[in-house]
Amino acid sequence: MNKREVNKLKKTVINIALIVTTIIIYYLQSNFFSWFNIAGVMPNLFVILVLFIGLFASRTMGTAYGVAIGVVLDFLLGNKIGIYAGTLGVIGFLAAVFDKNFSKDSRMTIMFMVSGATIIFEVLKYFLNYIFLATNVEIFNFIIILIIETIYNVIMTIILYPLIQKFGYYIENEYKGNKILTRYF
Repeated sequence: MNKREVNKLKKTVINIALIVTTIIIYYLQSNFFSWFNIAGVMPNLFVILVLFIGLFASRTMGTAYGVAIGVVLDFLLGNKIGIYAGTLGVIGFLAAVFDKNFSKDSRMTIMFMVSGATIIFEVLKYFLNYIFLATNVEIFNFIIILIIETIYNVIMTIILYPLIQKFGYYIENEYKGNKILTRYF
């Protein structure tokens, strides 16, 4: 095998690992966190996953995974096709913007990125549900749910950060190449 085939194989293995991770996260969301919730609110690990893919892989891959995961979630959980797909696609796109403007080396920066992504996701989802499904506007309940979910996502990020960072830099090295020094010059 030449180097090109090896790189293609590594990218295939990475994509398979991301798909398996998505399935595991769906299992955790639907079973495990339904038992361990705070005031009826569960963390949204899909936001963390799509943010992670967009930060470490690329804007295209983050957006594509966000839309693909969103379509699956729309079929499984949603009332209208496109709400999760659109919101997770936006998160994947914004992750690349975060990557260009902020460092991924700091745990605090990642926590702020997860907080921002969670808030953007929930506000967009609430707004789209309001437009397409004509749901009632309950701002106070929405803000409470938003705060709890944001805190829960940040806690999950703190717990998963070493794993995210290790796997993320491996993905970044394979998809973007080792361009660490060229960023600063």
